[in-house]
Amino acid sequence: MSNKPLQSSHREWNSSAYERLSGPQVSWGKKVLSRLRLRGDEVVLDAGCGTGRLTAELLQALPRGRVVGLDLSQNMLCSAQQHLQASLGSQVSFVLADLLHLPFDHRFDGIVSTACFHWVLDHDRLLQELHRSLVPGGWMEAQCGGGPNLEKLRNRCDALAATARFEKFFSGFREPWLYQDAEGAAESLLGAKFLDVETSLEAAPTILDGREQYAEFVRNIVLWRHLEQIPDENLRREFMDNLTAQAAHDDPPFQLDYWRLNLRGRAA
Repeated sequence: MSNKPLQSSHREWNSSAYERLSGPQVSWGKKVLSRLRLRGDEVVLDAGCGTGRLTAELLQALPRGRVVGLDLSQNMLCSAQQHLQASLGSQVSFVLADLLHLPFDHRFDGIVSTACFHWVLDHDRLLQELHRSLVPGGWMEAQCGGGPNLEKLRNRCDALAATARFEKFFSGFREPWLYQDAEGAAESLLGAKFLDVETSLEAAPTILDGREQYAEFVRNIVLWRHLEQIPDENLRREFMDNLTAQAAHDDPPFQLDYWRLNLRGRAA
């Protein structure tokens, strides 16, 4: 059983903000859960469980089963435990762990993950770890950002970070995401020895409700690692004000060009 320490790249999320703002992610996740065909007694890993909103939905479909919620953020896990563990007891447990160093061997009947895998930069290693965590014949149903996900915002962010005002804060910085296309994701799944592999991309454009919600959402859900590079709060606010002003002139205003990558496979 591999149980290596968390990596130095570990970052904490603002879990209260995520709980309040993650309506789009929850909506996409519910569609992923609707694709599951469960007996009701499986043991399932929720990989990247966040604040547990979708973990709760998954548990409803497993009246005789169990769910292990895993996340790299202690803040997220604390929120999930507060919401779920008191009422669901032994049906749910939580593990603080890195998806690239999972502490499981052939333990789960299934793995579910939504809005998480794109934060892991090594998908080959990620999928090998997930495959090892499944029992033979176990399944995975997942979705994350993929393809041209958030391309407009990312281009604007890169251009702004390269200006004289901000360039010194972003020297050597790299995007914290990996957005694979469907073909690349299928190759990674097959390379990790998954069978019955299916992958696809789908557009999920999301319009936020005005300037304030757009700025809060992008700051806490999308660009929080970018903003960590800027040491001064006034400059962080200026960075976000610039991006928000550009989004106000889009047609429609305050739309994020999300794309979702669906992944499905079965352990050999």
